[in-house]
Amino acid sequence: CGKTNLFIYPGYQWQVVEGLITNFHLPRSSLLMLVSAMVGRERLLSLYQDAIALSYRFYSFGDAMLILPEARDVPREQGIGNRE
Repeated sequence: CGKTNLFIYPGYQWQVVEGLITNFHLPRSSLLMLVSAMVGRERLLSLYQDAIALSYRFYSFGDAMLILPEARDVPREQGIGNRE
């Protein structure tokens, strides 16, 4: 176990990661910055707007999402996680 000075934020150049499974994080958190670094601010806002509209649960014991940075947006009615 050691230390790191790595802080992943928007603009970070990913080298190995092809996707990310994560939950919906608190505003202004380093975890939210990590997700934003992967998908960009506008797509992140869109994901969160959809999650709110579909009554997803947030934070540590909430719903999860699979983020693929190169994936195109899928219309909500075709999404796997549709709760309607």
